[in-house]
Amino acid sequence: MTRQLSRTHTCGELSDKNIDESVTLCGWVHTRRDHGGLIFIDLWDKEGLTQVVLNPQIDSLAHQHAQSLRGNYVMAVHGKVRSRPEGMVNSKLKTGAIEVYIDDLEILNRSKTPPFSGWEDQDVSEVLRLKNRYLDLRSDLLQTNLKVRYQITRVVRQVLDKHGFIEVETPMLTKSTPEGARDYLVPSRLNPQKFFALPQSPQLFKQILMVAGMDRYFQIVKCFRDEDLRNDRQPEFTQIDMEMSFVTEEQLFRLAEEMMQTVYQEVLGISIETPFPILTYKEAIDRFGSDKPDLRFGLELVDLGDIIQGTSFKVFADVLKKGGQIRAINIKNSTEILSRKALDDLTELAKTYGAKGMAWIKMQKGELQSPIIKFFEKDMLDGMIAALKGEDGDTIVFIADKPKVVADALAHIRLAAAKLLGLIDEKKINLAWVTEFPLLDYNEDEKRFTAMHHPFTAPNEGHLEQFADAPEKISSRAYDLVLNGNEIAGGSIRIHQKEVQEKMFKLLGIGQEEAELKFGFLLDALQFGAPPHGGIAFGLDRLAMLLTGADSIRDVIAFPKTQKATCLMTQAPSEIDLKQLKELKLKYDLS
Repeated sequence: MTRQLSRTHTCGELSDKNIDESVTLCGWVHTRRDHGGLIFIDLWDKEGLTQVVLNPQIDSLAHQHAQSLRGNYVMAVHGKVRSRPEGMVNSKLKTGAIEVYIDDLEILNRSKTPPFSGWEDQDVSEVLRLKNRYLDLRSDLLQTNLKVRYQITRVVRQVLDKHGFIEVETPMLTKSTPEGARDYLVPSRLNPQKFFALPQSPQLFKQILMVAGMDRYFQIVKCFRDEDLRNDRQPEFTQIDMEMSFVTEEQLFRLAEEMMQTVYQEVLGISIETPFPILTYKEAIDRFGSDKPDLRFGLELVDLGDIIQGTSFKVFADVLKKGGQIRAINIKNSTEILSRKALDDLTELAKTYGAKGMAWIKMQKGELQSPIIKFFEKDMLDGMIAALKGEDGDTIVFIADKPKVVADALAHIRLAAAKLLGLIDEKKINLAWVTEFPLLDYNEDEKRFTAMHHPFTAPNEGHLEQFADAPEKISSRAYDLVLNGNEIAGGSIRIHQKEVQEKMFKLLGIGQEEAELKFGFLLDALQFGAPPHGGIAFGLDRLAMLLTGADSIRDVIAFPKTQKATCLMTQAPSEIDLKQLKELKLKYDLS
């Protein structure tokens, strides 16, 4: 055979415009079918399928290979493009109007029988899929997901380039500055007993780039956090990271909105409206119980504290006396769907978020049905129902507890009820900004303040005087972008003055000596004309998951880790030999 290894076309581009052309295709044997004297093979590559035809009866070369060809073999074929016979056109394929009659072929590599086929819809465990990821990645789903992921980054680069950003790489080996998640540590052979850390984000480097006058920076960057994992988290993840000097929140919002609008239009062909609505943190918690609210449906929270004040219902009265809250949701037109078992399930859900229970009232056939209505005067019941706009067929659910417990429990009840009643339009796209987060969060276990976002977030104007006397009341210039109840980006205007940054460290219990040790390079940089600046980081993995509709973040990452932070394909992490340990001046702790 004369080898024809110079591919002329992919397996997804030939059409009836190519009829009578001689072409060379390379790919994998997707399926093979013997029909009488002819052998039909669907040849696959990432662009699609092309049907190629062998006639062993008249071609000695085809006869030689006919019986040896198997699924997943890699082959090159050379032949002529012909129209498919009448009635044999496959309208589901881009190449469905043609087929290639083979003159020459070469088997480029053989394949064992795989444990599963990436091209078929099979009931395969995720463990087996991840162990054989090279097979799994052949599936249409993952091929499409990774193409969408790439298209997102392509569009982002175009938009940011248009606005004067430049991409700057920041170090992967850096200083450990633990504040939040745990660092991944890397021992230094040249500096025994010392360690680098893999970056949790490029935060400090991008701020220093602003001090350096870079003005507009971005990076599509790997970040690392040694934390417990969920379906939407990985130990290594990718951020679309950006920072701007002399920027206001409004300017940054408009840029991010343009970026998202262009991504949706160019990647998915969907138009979305801008500007996105803005909710303060307080408004989001008060109305939806969450700082990442899903705005595709109603079921808003209503505070009943003033109406219920003076109630004889001891459970509610005790909560109010201790400074707690009583809030409720009216689940419209739900009495038939929310059976007693469904209400019990919602109660158990509330308990998982710290609530001691969930009270409820059903409005059915002109009556109020509930074990708690006997504890309330008619005027109080009427007031609650009026505040919640209750009507026949509605179910009102109550949580009474500490404010955080009330918010968490009702936020999750709200989502569960919406799913149960089919209130969520999966095709709807709802993006919103959440702003003015508290600067600090109080850690009850450690009895100290921690940064709600990170220690470099600027307080809102006029709040500096509260650093000393009321730190818990300080609001910040932080903001998140939320898509259908999922946080997809977060950022803030940064602290750009050394004295303010030192006050922030002090609030967090980081003394002067510790601050110099961990963050001395930043404090030094802030002394040399640091401009006002701010930025935002998008979670690329989560964004790709939401735009593709994937069930798991692992389905938009080529080589993901499991929930135990392991790679089943490479068997990482793994032990290292004693020679490597000795070079690093390290020993195993075998205790």
